[in-house]
Amino acid sequence: MNKNINSIQDWIPINYFLENGIIKLKNNKYIKIIKIEPINFNLKSELEKESILNSYKIFLKTCDFDFQILIQSNKEDLSKNISYIKNNLKNKKESFLKSIANEYINFISSVNFNVKSSSKNFYIVISRSPNPKENEEIIAEELNEKFLKIKECLSRCGNIVSNISSKKESIQILKSFLNSKNYLNKNNKEV
Repeated sequence: MNKNINSIQDWIPINYFLENGIIKLKNNKYIKIIKIEPINFNLKSELEKESILNSYKIFLKTCDFDFQILIQSNKEDLSKNISYIKNNLKNKKESFLKSIANEYINFISSVNFNVKSSSKNFYIVISRSPNPKENEEIIAEELNEKFLKIKECLSRCGNIVSNISSKKESIQILKSFLNSKNYLNKNNKEV
């Protein structure tokens, strides 16, 4: 436990990034990150829910390889929304509209304070351990095939599946997990 860590590079398990968004880890494994934009299941009819669940079962049966599902919650800063409503109120002369808008602002503020509204990012991480005879092209091809299989299955459920294909996107996602406090504060200021 008293091992001295000299730098962050020693601690982070990443060796290098390949061109197509695949990451080689220090333990010789390769990973690929996939972003999922989910549907709102609660807004679907009973028939749609049954269809979605059946599609999800097919996804679980079809993907005969290991994967991780990561969920990242981000606290939302609603001050921009409130400022936008207040700015629009300045041009309104109708007291009825101003009253409704002020009630809405109070409601948003209350919900944000009490519930701490948040958004969620969903990712799937697939991995591959190479055989001694395989080169990176073969591994990248197999990881991309797994991505396409996941995309096909989850798209049937109504989800939007995005390929994280650049080093910049991969680094941004990894930063958001490894340094979430600073990353989230920075993003809230940019909003």
